[in-house]
Parts: sequence; structure tokens; C-alpha cells
Amino acid sequence: MADRTSTVLITGATSGLGRYLARALAGAGWQVLAHGRDPGRVAELVAELGDGARPYLADLASLTEVRRLADQVRADQPRLDVLVNNAGIGFGAPGEGRQLSQDGHELRFAVNYLAPVLLARLLAPLLTASAPARIVNVGSIGQVPLDLADVEFRHGYNGTDAYRRAKLALAAFTFDLAEELRLAGVTVNCLHPASLMPTAMVEGAGMAPLSTVEEGGAATLRLITDPELAEVTGQFFNGVRAARVPAQAYDPQFRHRLREMTDQLVN
Repeated sequence: MADRTSTVLITGATSGLGRYLARALAGAGWQVLAHGRDPGRVAELVAELGDGARPYLADLASLTEVRRLADQVRADQPRLDVLVNNAGIGFGAPGEGRQLSQDGHELRFAVNYLAPVLLARLLAPLLTASAPARIVNVGSIGQVPLDLADVEFRHGYNGTDAYRRAKLALAAFTFDLAEELRLAGVTVNCLHPASLMPTAMVEGAGMAPLSTVEEGGAATLRLITDPELAEVTGQFFNGVRAARVPAQAYDPQFRHRLREMTDQLVN
């Protein structure tokens, strides 16, 4: 998966890990569909990447805009080899209260879970038609169980747990979708790229970096391009190593209930 015809959609491509991936893949001859929500930053990135890059604008805190993004990709692109769900929102500033998305959902759940789930489902037919193809969900090793009776985190809210609950849900979705697409030639994996890279997300939480964007970028590129992983699906990686997440994410009953609830929330 490294010739000129390979096409990748990277959400959150204008900074941090997303920008690193966009530069690396464009430099390797990929067509990069660079998503961001700031028109100026997207235009700047696309100009830097050159002829193989295309701009896509959407605020992933709006499910309407997620749908519009998917519609635009399907209308513009005859094929899609890889979807990288990288965009996300972190813990928030220390002491920051609960926030809502444009649709009224808890913000971290909306951006870190509902948006990538909806985008992956809407683009699954294009990925399947382009098979072999891959979906890479950028998650986190920091996960806590999700209370399905309070998915909107109205009780006992804190930003750190809101982020971690959404990342557990994203891992559970990864395992679910991998089973669904196993025979369609589309692999679905999730990874924790590296711990506390020097990104806007980490800086906004007032945390000191523990690793580099290059380290996380190398681990993510491996899932995108490594031919040895062409048939590996339904896995969680901590960097380059397969890892386990909390047991709830593997529970078929939990995943079934989460899927039903998610369908109601996005529809």
C-alpha cells in the first residue's frame, strides 16, 4: 500500500500526529485527503503537501458536518485505501466543566467516539469497494469503563474520565467493526500511538510530554502501510506492540448494547 494511487483520509491533519502522518504519506506518494476545521490551516497544509493533497473541512463536534464530510469524500474520490480517525479532543483544562457538542452530546464522547464511528460507517462502502483497505482508529491506553446508563456523563463529570470513557468505547467499536468487515477485505485496528506526545491536546491539559510525535507517528504509519499487517484486524496496539484494554471492551453484550445506543444517538 505505497504506490501513487493509494488514498488516505486523515482527520485532524493540521497539527500534531495528523500533520506528521500527512507529511510522511504525501512524501511517499500517497494522495492525502487532509481534514481539519480551520480553513486557513487546512489550506496551508495542502499547499505544503502539493498536488497529491486535497482539503476537507468539517467540525467533528457536529454530526451533520461528519455526514457532509463523508458525502464529499464519496463524491470526490473513486477509491479510499485508508481511513485514519485521528482527530480528537483531550481532557480539557484543569477544572473545566462538562461541555456539549453542537448536537447536545457530551463533547468528548461526541468528538472522540460518535464522530469516528459515524465517519467509518458512512465510508465503509467506499473502503470495501477499494479493498484491501484499512481503518486505523487513534485511541489511548488510558481507558475506564463506560456506564451505559449515563453515556452522556451527566453525573460526577470530569474531563479525564470523559476522554478515557470515549476511548474505551472507540476500542469496543474497533473490535465490533473488525468482525463486521472481516470478510470484506477491510481491516480495523486501534492504537495508542505514544504517551503524552507534545501536541495541543497535551499542552491544553497542562501536562509535560513524555514522548515525541515521531515516535507515535512511526507506530501509526506501521498500521497504515506495513504489508505484514495486511490481514491483522480487530487488535489494539500500544505503540508497535499488541495490547489488551479493559475487559468491558471485549464483552459481546456490552458491545451490542453500545452499538444499539450509538445508532440511536447518531440517527
